[in-house]
Amino acid sequence: MRLQNVEKAMHGFFNASIFKNFEFLRMTMRPCIVPRTAEGFRFSPAHWNQIMMAVLCAALFACRGTPPTPDQTREPDMKQYPAEAFFKTISYAGASFSRDGERILLSSDSSGVFNVASLPFEGGEPRRLTDSRSNAMFALSWFPRDLRFLYTFDEGGNELNHIYVREEDGSSRNLTPGEEVKALFAGFSEDEETFWVLTNERDPRAFDLYRHAVDGYGRELVFRNDAAWEVQRVSRNGRWVSIARNNTNADSDIYLWDAEAPEAEPVLITPYEGDAQHAALSFAPDSRSLYYTTDAHGEFAEAWRYDLESGERSPVIRERWDVLFLYFSENGRYRVAGINADARTEVRIVDTRTGKQVQLPELPPGDLSDVTFSHDETRMAFYVDSSRSPQNLHVVDLDSGVHRQLTDALNPAIDPDDLVEGTVVRYASYDELEIPSILYRPQSASPEAPAPALVWVHGGPGGQSRLGYSPAIQHLVNHGYAVLAVNNRGSSGYGKTFFHLDDRRHGDVDLKDVVTARRYLESLYWVDGEAVGIIGGSYGGYMVAAALAFEPQAFDAGIDIFGVTNWVRTLESIPPWWESFKTALYSEMGDPAVDGERHRAVSPLFHAKNIEGPLLVVQGANDPRVLQVESDELVAAVRANGVPVEYIVFDDEGHGFLKRENRIEASEAYVRFLDAHL
Repeated sequence: MRLQNVEKAMHGFFNASIFKNFEFLRMTMRPCIVPRTAEGFRFSPAHWNQIMMAVLCAALFACRGTPPTPDQTREPDMKQYPAEAFFKTISYAGASFSRDGERILLSSDSSGVFNVASLPFEGGEPRRLTDSRSNAMFALSWFPRDLRFLYTFDEGGNELNHIYVREEDGSSRNLTPGEEVKALFAGFSEDEETFWVLTNERDPRAFDLYRHAVDGYGRELVFRNDAAWEVQRVSRNGRWVSIARNNTNADSDIYLWDAEAPEAEPVLITPYEGDAQHAALSFAPDSRSLYYTTDAHGEFAEAWRYDLESGERSPVIRERWDVLFLYFSENGRYRVAGINADARTEVRIVDTRTGKQVQLPELPPGDLSDVTFSHDETRMAFYVDSSRSPQNLHVVDLDSGVHRQLTDALNPAIDPDDLVEGTVVRYASYDELEIPSILYRPQSASPEAPAPALVWVHGGPGGQSRLGYSPAIQHLVNHGYAVLAVNNRGSSGYGKTFFHLDDRRHGDVDLKDVVTARRYLESLYWVDGEAVGIIGGSYGGYMVAAALAFEPQAFDAGIDIFGVTNWVRTLESIPPWWESFKTALYSEMGDPAVDGERHRAVSPLFHAKNIEGPLLVVQGANDPRVLQVESDELVAAVRANGVPVEYIVFDDEGHGFLKRENRIEASEAYVRFLDAHL
């Protein structure tokens, strides 16, 4: 569901042939769709000097790669840390202001498990408000007029989230009870008397919309979702609900349901001939218009406005990249938008009274996220993170301009100079298509001591590797492993053409991109081209198993983190609450009822006899997306080949690991496995 989905994204530069990493090759056209070569550029005399230096370096290092960039010349005197040091970095998420603006509600894993905490606007120590030692608990919102708050958690990663209220006396109440219930919070009303919750308690496949009273929590059904729509947004006055019909993975429509005419059919507001993706972003605070994204007018998702009275549509933000989000402060004075700009999120905060961008204070390098305003719109909170710095919460008093950083998330035992900045690069795939990626180079890597390397494949399908702090990647790089996080064709963020290049071709063209990534790594003069492995989770884990099964000579070892191994079973056993976008999923992956033969052909489990490289598999026992049996069967089949296989199952995790002790154990296992086999 997009109701609570705020994503981060990217910015970077082009790299091609032996000229990679030079700024004069920066992309000036839409990336990744049309391959480009150096012949298409004009070079100044200064550029020719750079080219000659590149050629000389290439000759000196036997044409194995690029010269070091300035930030890579530091002497390899950095300290090596255990995984525990990286994961003792505190993760913070979310920011909700109390009514008086004095407190910020957030989530923190300072105890090793995510819990809800409160942090003073003026600074100080967080006060933990929940005390879970098992299930990860996440903050949703303060109540509008007091210090009650809403929060959510599931059981051991099963994704059946419930919504709870924590009273001012410290007691808690489950507002969405039930054995197989999943619930989502959809916001408070403008009169502050009610709030909205989505649950699938009536039908596991569909989320109905309920209105709860702030006092007493009594509720009433607002929208009965018999057709399994995707419910996206609710206007603050409660009259309008935006719902979506996902026709395919390339085509979706937005409809409006009017609570004042509940028996009327929802009205289509995004008519379009052909395929186009539409998604609601937010209603205006005055409930007079809906903001949404559409890719009907080009390669990228643009932000448009729909006037609820006149039906007029008008563009708001058009860029060479996707618009990720757009929303407003409570009374509409500030508008916040995010642009997915090639490995970075470019955030724009506009004062709607003047139309000018808000000037922020000098901040640490990195991306902004989770921008939030106090009720009176005089205070702002946001996070900043980068490859070398985890998310830290910052606040600004918009009247005085006073700025504070409220958290220092990085473990003080780690010297930030020992961390590595990710660099956006591009390499030519088997068909010359450019594949955007993020490269992490160990400080110890050199021609005299070349580093073993890993191709890191993101989840999805359709995910995206992005710049930002990753304790797992930093741990690997700190222990001498180069990491290339690839955005193979089919990844989001690079235009709809690029996104759909792998539709129903998974295990084929996307795998070829990943295999070609090894050749790119081999070209780097500081990489040991004879020691390259592959690692990934979820869909990325599938790519690991597929690479070892279908291209057994391509990689020297693989780490499969809850990866799909049997597409037939996976697509037949998707969670019921995916019903609203099941058709879209099948349009990309194929319907198991008719495409079973192809699914078997690209499922590593049925070709496990080909796997000859060492394999580490890590799985959560409660995973509702990739069932444990997937990993069990792959491990058994590969062990039958006499191949070294290691297997770790976390009994208290699902599709992704949230407990610090488990993340530490997994990360240490990655390094031990690679030290032994790569």
